Amino acid sequence: MLATIGIVLVVLWLLGLLVFKVTGAIIHIALVIGLVLLVLHFVRGRRSV
Repeated sequence: MLATIGIVLVVLWLLGLLVFKVTGAIIHIALVIGLVLLVLHFVRGRRSV
């Protein structure tokens, strides 16, 4: 779940940066949040239920 949210945020950031030429603070905050979520996902790994 966290990986999906992280990937979506990174993709939206890339679209905003490359397609719409938006370089506002909100886009960069979305990138940082996305990267943090991806790192947390890979550091935690899969947990067995």
